[in-house]
Amino acid sequence: MGARELEARPVSAAFPRVVLFDLDGTLLDSAPDMLAAINALRGERGEAPATLEQLRPHVSKGARAMIAAAFPQLDEAAREALVQPFLDAYEREIGLHGRPFDGVEEMLAAIEADGARWGIVTNKPEYLARQVLPAFGWDARSAILVGGDTLAERKPHPLPLLHSAQALGVEPSQCVYVGDDERDILAARAAGMPSVVALWGYRLALDDPETWQGDVLAEAPRDLLDPAAWPL
Repeated sequence: MGARELEARPVSAAFPRVVLFDLDGTLLDSAPDMLAAINALRGERGEAPATLEQLRPHVSKGARAMIAAAFPQLDEAAREALVQPFLDAYEREIGLHGRPFDGVEEMLAAIEADGARWGIVTNKPEYLARQVLPAFGWDARSAILVGGDTLAERKPHPLPLLHSAQALGVEPSQCVYVGDDERDILAARAAGMPSVVALWGYRLALDDPETWQGDVLAEAPRDLLDPAAWPL
């Protein structure tokens, strides 16, 4: 289907000078790693493994959302007590099962070949995000990495995006943020940063990306190989 624009805009001859990406559900299909971590917890409790289909829609919502989906019988306090054990289990599984989404490497290579820069702004704790990147060589290629605990605020607050733009020496309006969750688009809009909705990522059945007011909706990473598909 290709990228779908919400408003008409002039055709660009080059990629945006800086592209910032969400990580889980946007660059990385990390659901298999998350599933392994959840199932380690379920196994410790004598429960049958969860399935990828059950967990996948919740991955971009964070650890607490995945725990709630995997342990719906537990109350909030009991689920909260599982957050750190889940993160510990996930740390043991990082990079063992997940892979970049199909077409992501081509997209990143095209951005780099154009002389543009790209970075990562995620709500994943920074110490975990930093462990993900080396498996794909992204630690040497990403211009910046901001995690969910790097700053005083996380998405949907605009601070992580504003901080990244400032650190890279560009105005927010000259960056583009790509993400698969509504929080990503809210953060971009609050930062005054154009956005791309990654429709290939993780969403709940009730999520409607058409209502998020992103500037471009892209079906697949390869739809973003053409600089004209971007909102700048």
